[in-house]
Amino acid sequence: MTSTAPETLQGQRAVEKPPSWQQRLRRFGYTPPAGRAAGPGLRERLVPPYTRPSQRMWSLLGLSPGSGDRVWRLAAWGGPLLVALLAGVLRFWNLGKPHAVIFDETYYAKDSWALINQGYEGAWPKDVDKSILADPDAVAIPTDPGYVVHPPMGKWVIGLGEKIFDFTPFGWRFMVALLGTLSVLMLCRIGRRLFRSTFLGCLAGLLLAVDGLHFVMSRTALLDQVLMFFVLASFGCLVVDRDWARRKLAGALPVDAEGVLRPDAVVAETLRLGWRPWRLAAGISLGLAAATKWNGLYVMVAFGLLTVLWDVGGRRTAGAFRPYAAVLRRDLIPAFVSVVPVAIVTYLVTWTGWIVTGKGYFRNWAAEQDKVNGGGLWSWLPDWLRSLWHYESEVFTFHVGLNSPHTYESNPWSWIVLGRPVSYFYESPAPGQAGCPTTATEKCAQEVLALGTPLLWWAACFAILYVLWRWFFRRDWRAGAIACGIAAGWLPWFLYQERTIFLFYAVVFVPFLCLAVTMMIGAMIGPAGSSERRRTFGAVAAGVLVLLIVWNFIYFWPLYTGTSIPLDQWRNRMWLDTWV
Repeated sequence: MTSTAPETLQGQRAVEKPPSWQQRLRRFGYTPPAGRAAGPGLRERLVPPYTRPSQRMWSLLGLSPGSGDRVWRLAAWGGPLLVALLAGVLRFWNLGKPHAVIFDETYYAKDSWALINQGYEGAWPKDVDKSILADPDAVAIPTDPGYVVHPPMGKWVIGLGEKIFDFTPFGWRFMVALLGTLSVLMLCRIGRRLFRSTFLGCLAGLLLAVDGLHFVMSRTALLDQVLMFFVLASFGCLVVDRDWARRKLAGALPVDAEGVLRPDAVVAETLRLGWRPWRLAAGISLGLAAATKWNGLYVMVAFGLLTVLWDVGGRRTAGAFRPYAAVLRRDLIPAFVSVVPVAIVTYLVTWTGWIVTGKGYFRNWAAEQDKVNGGGLWSWLPDWLRSLWHYESEVFTFHVGLNSPHTYESNPWSWIVLGRPVSYFYESPAPGQAGCPTTATEKCAQEVLALGTPLLWWAACFAILYVLWRWFFRRDWRAGAIACGIAAGWLPWFLYQERTIFLFYAVVFVPFLCLAVTMMIGAMIGPAGSSERRRTFGAVAAGVLVLLIVWNFIYFWPLYTGTSIPLDQWRNRMWLDTWV
């Protein structure tokens, strides 16, 4: 399927743009003189059409225009589903290997099992992991409450997989792998909507499918991949909501005698957009993100501002003289209610097990305080709410004070260049054991390394600069949205540089890195109006980059899956000294 560069992805024709003063006058109904390039109309700027392949392409494929049109429509879902199928096969292949409790699975797998079975996390004895791997049915769930430092949503998700497939490595990794696969499908559809191109949408999903960090996190029972899923879901809901709102604005604007949509200040400033289900869905997703890990709160703030600014842009395009004032009157309160209160209620609902059972850690703190102090200023609030507030304040103190040295800790400055990946699992099997070739002259290396695909991440360094350039100098809303997703997942960690933090936290903004690289690749291919020579060279360069990224993922496959390889091959893959 043909593709277009970002400059033409919103249905723009390859024509010279009118002067900026003419563009500003379009909101007042100005029409350029006949014969002068006019650029996209108001309807196309509010609701850009999707890019369609040229008739030449269908001719080359031996398809009639009608058949080509049907293929194009089927590809809107068929392409993303195929990419997601590839991602799913990769993620579910040998999912139960290594048969071990790797890295922080020692916390989340056990807490999830207790939570899904008794409604609260238990205090597990030390050194119980081997017993679980040997015979999980023989291991009793502790009834004494355990002190945990993350909200329960991610553990509910992991526990669902355990409930279906038992208390085994495959069971506690199943739901995370499923969400990792679904996130690839979501990114294909989100990219398609952002760039108005099925080809570029599927490319974004393919890049996510072959990113090593996303791949490893999809096969490990940690919370960060669950958080990434809800963050990406909320972003997708807001992108759909943006289209929905602008389509409603376009439907309310007047049409002149020639059938051309005209801006109208009264409509643009007074129209009530009413019920916005996709923004409500975004609020629920953001609440689930915060209920997985608290850094979802930063994403909520960033995305909340983003959706309001999108409303400002929509009303300005529709002809509003004072778009900020119009949004303040018509959209701000509904946007706040759809996101913040909905997210708070969603967050509290995820604590239902802790609330109802009455046996979780700190669950009866308020009742005990009332017995000692005879009530207080806040005694009129439910005891579960006061106990939860106390619990959360204790957890906050723990998080901000967490500065214990760790072998694999890293500074967020180094994340984008993969300065210090985390080794989740490492063993040195002897020749003839655990897949180590009998011909090996020394022990093999068997490792699961949470390492992003290097060429993808290093290309993303340039893509981020390109996205920022398009946002600042071209006012491209898509570039701003991508930059917002990266910033929301990355920048907050710079506030806690003294805290013990790890590179795998970056998985939250990996989808947005893939969107940034996709946008850069679209620019490499070139606008639709470019010469055939320009497009050919651009397509070749873009194709080489994508193939190198895929090859790089394949090359590091043994380190992503815990496959035994000779030690010299493992050393060849340690491209940086800090990876060892």
